Amino acid sequence: MIVRIATTQDIDQLLGIEQRCFQTDRLSRRNFSYLLTKANAHTLVAETEGLIQGYVMVLFSQATSASRLYSIAVDAPLRNQGVAKSLLQSVEQYALERDTVSMRLEVRADNIASQQFFKKHGYKQFGVVADYYEDHERALRFEKWLAPHLARELVRVPYYQQTLDFTCGPAALMMAMLALDPTLELNRKLELSLWREATTIYMTSGHGGCGPYGLALSAYQRGFDVDIYVNTQEILLVDSVRNQTKKEVIRLVQEDFLEKIATLPIQLKYSSLTFSALREHFEAGGIPLVLISSYQIYREKFPHWVVVTGFDQKYIYVHDPFVDDETEETVADCVNIPLRQRDFEHMARYGKTAQKAALIIKLRQPN
Repeated sequence: MIVRIATTQDIDQLLGIEQRCFQTDRLSRRNFSYLLTKANAHTLVAETEGLIQGYVMVLFSQATSASRLYSIAVDAPLRNQGVAKSLLQSVEQYALERDTVSMRLEVRADNIASQQFFKKHGYKQFGVVADYYEDHERALRFEKWLAPHLARELVRVPYYQQTLDFTCGPAALMMAMLALDPTLELNRKLELSLWREATTIYMTSGHGGCGPYGLALSAYQRGFDVDIYVNTQEILLVDSVRNQTKKEVIRLVQEDFLEKIATLPIQLKYSSLTFSALREHFEAGGIPLVLISSYQIYREKFPHWVVVTGFDQKYIYVHDPFVDDETEETVADCVNIPLRQRDFEHMARYGKTAQKAALIIKLRQPN
């Protein structure tokens, strides 16, 4: 048996395996063609004398150091002969060579054999998704740390997925607040309340988004202390706004927010928050929210908020509240995303003038 990279010439055999191994959620010929030629994916097959015995497919993130084992299948007569093990070890090694630090996957809740297989090879369950598969079966989420020498000490920041395209800021703030106050209830009503309070900007089209000043006020009004770091006193987040009337609205809203902040014990510092300083705040108990440009992840230039969940010597970890369904992303792909320091520093700026903004959310200190 050899393990090699799959090609489009293998699709007929891959479709046969798919039909024999899965009753639902099968990959189609079109799926295989796309995943083998255009997607940021890697597929390996186990082959003996021209016969493909099984395959494994992994998806890679555009900008992060996480990977997702999208599918693995071995023909039934050939199981328990080491084929799946060889495929898994080979794809893990390939992922590690690509500087990927974690591998995540979903397993059907009723597939006990598959769960035992992944547990045996170092995967640990970290979540459950209801109604995940076509037949409404639950999915269990598993993860394996491919670089065990890296010590992750992640704060237990709960995850909340934004429910609207324009509520990344409120969703990130909700995660930070719940990490500090476990009694807080997260729901869409709170998400929309925060958005209404904190909306700062016009999008090119559609609803407006939230800047740092409005989010800071919302957090303070709900009993949290806040530090604001921005690297400019200019109007924020107007690069993509061409209409002068809209720019004037943004200016007035920002001016109003700043006047309110000036009357409150909110620390506003016109400076960049360095990577090491961000880590110091985190280790002191604060939960950082950081504004990034989404281009490296989603190939679209829009401001986007993430919440920091941890650090180690090489990576920063974030929850991304946006789950990109169009690229087959799941919540598992957006939780504790590992980002290399240099990638994060490049990502944590927005627009032509490289504007930077971060909030540190903290428990309210008694007077």
